[in-house]
Amino acid sequence: MRRLLQGQGASRGNALGRAWVRLPDVLEVGEEHIEPGQVEAELERLHLAIERVRAEMRSLRERLQGALPPELGQFLDLHALLLDDPELLQGLDEAIRGQLLSADYALHLQRERITAGFRAMDDAYFRSRVEDIDQVIGRIHASLHARHDGRTGMAGEVLACESVAPAELAQLQQRGVVAVVTSAGSPLSHSAILARSLHLPMVVGVPGLLQRVADGEVLTVDGGTGEVVVEPGPADLRHHRERRRATARELRALRRLRREPTRTRDGSTIELQANAESPADIARAHALGASGIGLYRTEFLFLQRTALPGEEEQFQAYRDAVLAMNGRVVTIRILDLGADKADRTGLSLRDESNPALGLRGIRLAMARPDVLEVQLRAMLRASAYGRLRVLVPMVSERGQVLHVRAELARLAAALRAEGHGVAANVPLGAMIEVPAAALMLPTFLGDVDFLSVGTNDLVQYLLASDRDNEALGELGSPLHPAVLRVLRDVIRTAAAAGKPVSVCGEMAGDPRLSPLLLALGLEQFSMHPATLLDVRQVVRACDLMHLRARLPALLRARDRSGIERWIARHHPPLGEG
Repeated sequence: MRRLLQGQGASRGNALGRAWVRLPDVLEVGEEHIEPGQVEAELERLHLAIERVRAEMRSLRERLQGALPPELGQFLDLHALLLDDPELLQGLDEAIRGQLLSADYALHLQRERITAGFRAMDDAYFRSRVEDIDQVIGRIHASLHARHDGRTGMAGEVLACESVAPAELAQLQQRGVVAVVTSAGSPLSHSAILARSLHLPMVVGVPGLLQRVADGEVLTVDGGTGEVVVEPGPADLRHHRERRRATARELRALRRLRREPTRTRDGSTIELQANAESPADIARAHALGASGIGLYRTEFLFLQRTALPGEEEQFQAYRDAVLAMNGRVVTIRILDLGADKADRTGLSLRDESNPALGLRGIRLAMARPDVLEVQLRAMLRASAYGRLRVLVPMVSERGQVLHVRAELARLAAALRAEGHGVAANVPLGAMIEVPAAALMLPTFLGDVDFLSVGTNDLVQYLLASDRDNEALGELGSPLHPAVLRVLRDVIRTAAAAGKPVSVCGEMAGDPRLSPLLLALGLEQFSMHPATLLDVRQVVRACDLMHLRARLPALLRARDRSGIERWIARHHPPLGEG
């Protein structure tokens, strides 16, 4: 019987497939002991299971190298670190050898012990770490029993589940899973962001999903509207075919946009830049006609290694990025370790009670002047090869900007004295992601050359809402009147001072929000390369003067629904662009 389920669209696209219903994987294991003579065999069984999981993670990394969104790479790295955690591994061995426990029960006890402290803190960040531990231990447990048995997703299936781990999405897509539908989750979660990067249709927050869908039932999924139809009728199938044909036309139109300018209908040029962290990202951005790199993340040089990268290694990476863009600007962000980006060198602190508000970004750089000096020297040397800008993350006060500017001047003079080439002018920018920076912008605007708004952090700090805490639902939505007012004020203040400003957070890469950002006055966007053509298509269909004339109506919206109504009214119809 046909049933219509309604959730929230998290990743656009339409899919038709058989339901694969996966119930929550709760590790329920009763107390089980082994005989002394079974210890070695049980240890070998456990170690083989862990090695199989390690190999699976390595294989995924290798297969997707260069195609990984930055966030997915971080999650894979984190899970690899957990698999090598001495506390976890030693505890398992001791439980089997010393207490004669089965590998399953040892896993259960280790999970309970490690997560108990995190749960007691009642902190959103540590709750998210509990999810990582659950996912890793769940993988080991599955490997112990050679579980899944073909139930890792097959071609033509739609995964229906409570939630899905970010690191699992790429595997699902490679196996041919055509869409994901969850009963929990938020369109702002890491999983949703990754689904959009992978162009995998996704709907989240479907009430009663696991009770209303059975294995093998046929589903149509609309990742734009959030509609899921169970056992679709002829009219539903006809609508699905129409949507697929429309999507195919859109893709053909997008491919033709690769070398087209990003210009609105009324002739205003808009800059679309790309976020990047690897040579593959840079190459893709160049091929898609990005006007530059608006955010080059340097963390990838520091993650998954035990020694800090030296000046020469960093210089070569930054120089190659500049050369690859062939005269287009490359904005390199000072190291922003911390929060969910921990390294193995010990540079980022592992015992902070609230890492998202802790020693990260420019705070960490100023606490470790040796690390900052090496990085700035590498950036300055790379500036001799093309247009390079330096971006300071997590700015909250003027003194932080002045400190970096003084260091740049000192190090540039030293490098020239040593015989190195350095550009005559290396622009310095500040990231606006801390509410204090937005409020105090006039006090340091004269000390920077450009601004970049990191909406991912700005939204969660402004609304006091962790975007990865699924219990908060839409409380962390960027479509909040306070967010729009802060963006409007930052853009207006920068424009009055003649300072360019871009948005490099998730909002910039969401084509649904492009008209809204244009209305607020934004003229520079920076996004994951995967969404660049979608945004270009929307921008080319917009009338900029019309949108800006409707800005007062947007700012009068009192809540999310009012803002969504404005977006629906002013999103342009898409043609050939």
